[in-house]
Amino acid sequence: MSTYQIAGALRGGRRRVAVADPVTAAAGCVVVLVVLVALFAPLIAPYDPNAVDPAAVYAGPSAEHWLGTDDTGRDILSRLIHGARPSLIAPAAVVLLATTAGTTLAIAAAWAGGWADRVISGVLDVIFGFPGLIMAVVAATIFGPGLLVPVLAMSIAYVPMIARVLRNSALKERNLPYIAALQLLGTPTWRIWLRHLLPNLLPIVIVQATVGFGYALLDIAAISFIGLGAQPPQAEWGLMVSSGYPGILSGQAGQVLYSGIALVIVVIAFNLLGSGLSRKLLGEGL
Repeated sequence: MSTYQIAGALRGGRRRVAVADPVTAAAGCVVVLVVLVALFAPLIAPYDPNAVDPAAVYAGPSAEHWLGTDDTGRDILSRLIHGARPSLIAPAAVVLLATTAGTTLAIAAAWAGGWADRVISGVLDVIFGFPGLIMAVVAATIFGPGLLVPVLAMSIAYVPMIARVLRNSALKERNLPYIAALQLLGTPTWRIWLRHLLPNLLPIVIVQATVGFGYALLDIAAISFIGLGAQPPQAEWGLMVSSGYPGILSGQAGQVLYSGIALVIVVIAFNLLGSGLSRKLLGEGL
């Protein structure tokens, strides 16, 4: 299958998702909407997310504060809007790093075969045995809180999720006659990888990355919830759930409720989008 055929299949898949699968289309719209909110947060948010107003502590929903305020009088809606940025950027970094490394290792293992394949597969199996959340917690405990260290740790933990699936597909593609023909013609290995193997594996990469984003988003939020990710006063959805938790005891659950709903909606949207793309691009559901 040529690069043009793959591109055509992807375009056709997108058209079918939009027309024939309303659930996937709706999930895609939610994802696009959240990304746009994150991009234009300073223009959309009505207030500075860190602006404290002691006179408006735990204010209920009103014309001034649509979703009310938190324990320091900060506007919850503004913090939700600004919180979309770190809440999406961190898992996006995890998926980007894991997908790049996982795809490279998968193609390398399938291409080399033999002992190299066994070594790479063995290392991936070992990493796969450690949950990404646990690795992120341990790393953050050792190197200190913040989003950078958990992102790097989770990127390593997510590599097998990409590589193990791609390796089998890459191995099948590697054994097709056209690869041998390209080698006989003297085509450089890097060109075969980039011009032929990678385009043919692209649908699988897209599906795995989309589903992985939802899991990464949830894990990053969990890291921030326990105080090892984003730090106050940063607006981040997982941290907002943690910061608003004490308010539940006094009947002020707005911050926890709204940030929790935002997390649930976005995670479900990415999972539904990944499942729909799997059906359209790969002919199977997740």
